[in-house]
Amino acid sequence: METFKLCIEYDGTNYVGWQIQSNGTSVQSVLEGALQQILQLPISTVAAGRTDAGVHARGQVVSFKCEKQIEPEMLTKSLNGVLPNDIVALTCERASEDFHARHSARSRMYRYYLSCLPTSIQRNFSWYVGGYKLDRKLLNDCAEIVLGEHDFTSFCKTVSTADHFLCTVHQSSWSETRSNLVYEIRANRFLHGMVRTIVGTMVEVARGHREFNSFREILASKDRANAGMAAPAKGLFLEEITY
Repeated sequence: METFKLCIEYDGTNYVGWQIQSNGTSVQSVLEGALQQILQLPISTVAAGRTDAGVHARGQVVSFKCEKQIEPEMLTKSLNGVLPNDIVALTCERASEDFHARHSARSRMYRYYLSCLPTSIQRNFSWYVGGYKLDRKLLNDCAEIVLGEHDFTSFCKTVSTADHFLCTVHQSSWSETRSNLVYEIRANRFLHGMVRTIVGTMVEVARGHREFNSFREILASKDRANAGMAAPAKGLFLEEITY
């Protein structure tokens, strides 16, 4: 049995998320189907981040074990010949026997894209917020509040299987381009819906719909009912996994 580390990119628009579900097609089911077609063996995969429906990935890492001899470079090429064009295998390599895409990860980094201008090309990859003015300083002030270790219950989906809600955020900041505002957050772990709820609540503060001080109070309350709406899934990208 060899362990493989596979890095993939995908457009999550047409998927119910990474994880296999009964209510639609998942990235995991398509990838495992492609692996089985190539290797002629049932393959079970584990991903570093369980992205939600409509969320995209540029650097999703997947691990799996296989008893068949295969060269990683050849597997990458074969996968790209079988996978649909909204999923791409970027790299594949042999890993140590104990490597686990999720448990071995030290941090994950996500980016969220807000579009400040109307866009057709980026309509499935950003949240258009050009209809109202956002205070950039308030966005960054809110971003600073989530740095460090906190209980993020307030920014997690109400129904969650998490065993605890503590996350350590190493990086949290906004940057600006001509047409986009981009939020970047890196942490040791993320809760279900956490990034989208953080972004949605920040936008409400930056629009003037909430007082800035309320953002800190929401985090401390440990109550999802106090936070704002979750930002649309289409603007969120899993960018990088660090091991």
